[in-house]
Amino acid sequence: MTRISRAATSLIGLVAAAAFLAGCAGTPGDTSPTSTNAPQQNASPAPEPEDGFEAAWLDDGRMFAVVSWGSSTCIPQVDEVTASGQQVSVSMVDADPDAACTADYAPRASVGAFPEGVDPTKDVELVVTYNDMTDDADLDADPSLTGVPGGQTEYTPSAGWFEDESLVLLTWGSSSCIPVVESVEGSGASGTVTFAAEEDKPCTMDMAPRATVVAFADDQVDDDGFQLTLVGAGLDATIPVRG
Repeated sequence: MTRISRAATSLIGLVAAAAFLAGCAGTPGDTSPTSTNAPQQNASPAPEPEDGFEAAWLDDGRMFAVVSWGSSTCIPQVDEVTASGQQVSVSMVDADPDAACTADYAPRASVGAFPEGVDPTKDVELVVTYNDMTDDADLDADPSLTGVPGGQTEYTPSAGWFEDESLVLLTWGSSSCIPVVESVEGSGASGTVTFAAEEDKPCTMDMAPRATVVAFADDQVDDDGFQLTLVGAGLDATIPVRG
């Protein structure tokens, strides 16, 4: 069994941040994956509430997102990830159990890194535990994923579907300056996410994974071969959406 603990990734994350500033690459586990849900300002319809958890491929198969539903200001954090073959156990905890949470009910993405040995070209079963709830979230095999869990990340944006018309977008940058979605447009096998202009404020010098839930209107897009274009906030790119 392979194990990644939160304490270990937090310690290594300090080294990864320093390596990034020196122009070096690291592994997804080195960055101490964090979870965010950037406000969309009504830019796109919210996915329908679900019981249990959903999951999405990220970082070319090196990482994953677990989507849960609850307060958008109190997002669970991935605490520990262990793997036995293609079955991956994920425990999530509240970042601050005493925090005051908004009373909304929104999809939140919690990001983690797969342990070494997991094969993203084969089906993966995530067994997710959060508080008193344990449920499965399955990821279908994707032969196009070429990332190696435990290997180096390129710190490039990536995205994966977690249900029809709804995806998780992963970007990299300061954990204190989260990109905010201004608008979402989509048609057929392509879509565009436009980000609001960056605020003129100081940002921490870390290099963190930041997850944003993006939803399109029902029957607006086709997830087969979908290409997502990012515009603004220094994130300009066109990327495939996996899953």
